[in-house]
Amino acid sequence: MTGLQRWPGRYTDRHGSQEVVFETDGRQLIRTTIRGVLFEGDSMDDLGALAGEPPEAMFRFLDGALCSCLLEWRLPLPVAHAGQGVRDGMLHCALRLPDPAPGSAPGPDRESLALTLRLDGREYGRADDCGDFENGLHAIQRELPPGFRIRACIACAWSDYSPVGHGLIAGLACFRDVKARYRRVDGKQGPRGVFAIWPDHTQLVQETWLCDDFEPRAAHAGYRGTFP
Repeated sequence: MTGLQRWPGRYTDRHGSQEVVFETDGRQLIRTTIRGVLFEGDSMDDLGALAGEPPEAMFRFLDGALCSCLLEWRLPLPVAHAGQGVRDGMLHCALRLPDPAPGSAPGPDRESLALTLRLDGREYGRADDCGDFENGLHAIQRELPPGFRIRACIACAWSDYSPVGHGLIAGLACFRDVKARYRRVDGKQGPRGVFAIWPDHTQLVQETWLCDDFEPRAAHAGYRGTFP
């Protein structure tokens, strides 16, 4: 996958529901237009209005980002079947961003993300909260039949997360330009730790992105280990 992707979706809040399209570069840009207002952010839970916050009558915001709504979208997620090529899967995503409770602090624990993979007439995943894309895609991979493997950055030999943590989506570092060095990463600290190589990562990507350098992730690879 290269260039700009367009994810068909739907926005729902107390005023109603409308079809939308989310555009993304697969790295650190997501944008969409809702009720004539352009929103942009580096994550689905951090979409802010580019021209300043519209009136509260149209939307609700928390620290400048959309809240009190349901975002739904779907995106292609290829799955390799050993010896039989690659199948076209479709990942269905639903992110609920609720009203913050009075006096509570904002945070990802107040969000609810559900991921479902539709492949060959079957569904994999759960309807309840998976937390983030890393956990959700790990769970889907565990459900897939033997010999089926997700083909995306989350399952690539050259990707890793920072030990300091990551958000809902994206923040996955690609090390495709320093493959030889990344092969030697075996933990967090020290000369072979991920912190030592982190400044040389190629770029940050979304878990579902895919490029021509993809290679399946092996066991005990890098800082984060195998997938799933």
